[in-house]
Amino acid sequence: MKRKILIITVIAAAVMELIDISIVNVALSHMSGNLGATLEDTSWVITAYAIANVIIIPMTSFLAAKLGRRNYYIGSIIAFTFCSFMCGQATNIWMLVAFRFLQGMGGGALLSVSQAIVFELFPKEKQNIASALFGVGVFIGPTIGPTLGGYITEYYSWPWIFYINIPIGITVASICYVLLGEPKIKQVAGKIDWIGIFLLAIGVSSLQTVLERGETEDWFETGYIVWLTVTAIVGIGLFIWWELKVKEPVVNLRVLKSKNLSIAAILTFVAGLGIFSSVFLTPVFAQRLLNFSPTETGLLLLPGAVLAIGGLIISARLLQRGLSPIVMIVTGMFLFMLFSWQMSRMNLFAGATDISTSLIFRGLGLAIVTVPLTTLAVSALQPKDIPQGAALNNMMRQLGGSFGIAIVNTYLHDRNAVHRSDLVSNITSDNPLAVSRLNSYTNYFMSKGFTSFDAHTKAIGTLDNVITRQSNLLSFSDAYLLVGIIFLFALPLLLLSKQKKGAKMAVVLSDH
Repeated sequence: MKRKILIITVIAAAVMELIDISIVNVALSHMSGNLGATLEDTSWVITAYAIANVIIIPMTSFLAAKLGRRNYYIGSIIAFTFCSFMCGQATNIWMLVAFRFLQGMGGGALLSVSQAIVFELFPKEKQNIASALFGVGVFIGPTIGPTLGGYITEYYSWPWIFYINIPIGITVASICYVLLGEPKIKQVAGKIDWIGIFLLAIGVSSLQTVLERGETEDWFETGYIVWLTVTAIVGIGLFIWWELKVKEPVVNLRVLKSKNLSIAAILTFVAGLGIFSSVFLTPVFAQRLLNFSPTETGLLLLPGAVLAIGGLIISARLLQRGLSPIVMIVTGMFLFMLFSWQMSRMNLFAGATDISTSLIFRGLGLAIVTVPLTTLAVSALQPKDIPQGAALNNMMRQLGGSFGIAIVNTYLHDRNAVHRSDLVSNITSDNPLAVSRLNSYTNYFMSKGFTSFDAHTKAIGTLDNVITRQSNLLSFSDAYLLVGIIFLFALPLLLLSKQKKGAKMAVVLSDH
């Protein structure tokens, strides 16, 4: 019974951390108005958390070894919970951004360490079930974050998106204090690699800032984006060089010599891109173009999320019975590509059933991919290297999400401009369809009592709105297709992976 309680507790901690990545997205305008800040400044609330998360995740293995896993994990939960409270108490935007960054530092441990604890609590022959259970959190967290944030903001107030973490955090910390012990085989931490920590922080924080702020700042038209891009390239390059050279690195990049881990890391990056970009695109598409409310949008995501839980458990059992993870990854990625293709064909008359059906393919696809990717990542690692491999894999998922949102956001903007230009070029006096549509609108407004001049002006405005909606629709279609194409081009990497014929790829994580 104690084991089950601890499993549920640490998965809840991971879900809480993942929800907080996206829960603030729909509350930015409310924060902006309440704190007297611009929307551009308020978006740093998202950026600060993401930067802290991506910095700390690859360091979790080292910090757990240095501080003791139990101390580090419980301390991180307490820090996350306290900073959640302070975020809700913020009286200005920069106070909120500062505590949001510290919240992200605390939250970084809740993903990789939670994953390690869950795997340790399962016997070797049931490691895939452990992977599936943890996968529920990985998948569900980012999916329900915007919906939960929208509901809380709509019916309560934005500070409550942070306050809801407090009872969960206190409960998780209390249970872990009583039930959580140290791993059976303790890792020995060497000297602190201060240079590695500095280069990681500089390189990754610069990269994350460029990804989060690039679209808002018109990319390389802005000086600080250019400098941060250079800093990211130099910082990450030096970090890789240093970590491969130093005897006791803060992040052991040598584990990437495992071909399976390297391939899984790239595919996890792509999966993260799919998870986060689709969670970004679909609510915006439903609310901006189809006029769905936040609650209605949340209900769209529900069927796919529920079926995904079943998909995770089934995929784990299939792996346990010896089905190749390669076959399952291919199947899952094709299901996600089917979702992308279906969403690219949506029109402005699409209903909730149309979108929910497509989201079921998304949910099942990503669910089927999650467990085999985790299995593939650590399948060729030594037990002592598994925590580091798992942390790197988790970091790649987060980076994939950041890249994905940056890519689709920029692509939406660019394709919208292209489609609008194409549509406007057809609105000429030589085009009988355009003239007929304009006359129809003019006659309608004249029938409502407007003068001929005012009716014509309103007709032009109406036609412009139609063009805007159509160009938005076409750009969303292009963005969905782009994500699907990225999945398609990632598939051949699986041909390079190594797996013994007939081997049951159980994840051996109970030894660390």
